[in-house]
Amino acid sequence: MTSAVIEPTVVAATSAAVRVVVADDHALVREGLTRVLERGGIEVEAVASTADGLLGLARAYRPDVVVTDLGQDGREAALELRRTNPEIALVVLSPEILPEFAVDLVEGSVRGVGYLLKEKVETPDLLVDAVRRVAAGGTVLDPDVISRLVRRGRPEGPLDRLTGKEREVLALMSQGRSNAGIAAQLFVTVPAVERHVTGIFTKLGLQRSGNLGHRRVLAVLTYLRGGGALT
Repeated sequence: MTSAVIEPTVVAATSAAVRVVVADDHALVREGLTRVLERGGIEVEAVASTADGLLGLARAYRPDVVVTDLGQDGREAALELRRTNPEIALVVLSPEILPEFAVDLVEGSVRGVGYLLKEKVETPDLLVDAVRRVAAGGTVLDPDVISRLVRRGRPEGPLDRLTGKEREVLALMSQGRSNAGIAAQLFVTVPAVERHVTGIFTKLGLQRSGNLGHRRVLAVLTYLRGGGALT
């Protein structure tokens, strides 16, 4: 897979507008992001050029989503927002893949978070859809980010029990795909996906770990951690 593929999110015309704070240290990029988002029906409430400015604006405006790329300082600010203001969703746009940062970003919860490579955001619709998805509590991770996480050296763990097809299904689950979306991507039936999901839960020891949504979150966290222990 060579680009971030995000299952379309249908948003009703009467739904509340998504409010965003944009942060980037390049003025032209800030302006471009603002125009793209506003043309997509997103309300850009404020823009920041520094990490401190981002934190101040995010806490002042309490937006639905922060869209940011501010380098190392911006990554630290994003993690601080995840810790202190988890109700604010995040879309991090990055020029490179940083697996450790990605894991830190989703450590507490995979809900309301996106990590996309700038060079892979090829259309305005993709960015707008990512913002709407995380605002609704979804997860958007670039497939290359996921692949790097999986390739990290790790001891043998629960993920080693999965078949190749189950790993494909779990990778798509980590992008926030529904069973129907996974079926369409893999050209299989929804019941086939459901069987794979059941197999994933069984092999990861999640048969009795709360409701279906909770088990999906735990499965994705296990995937991103590279097979770490479940809690």
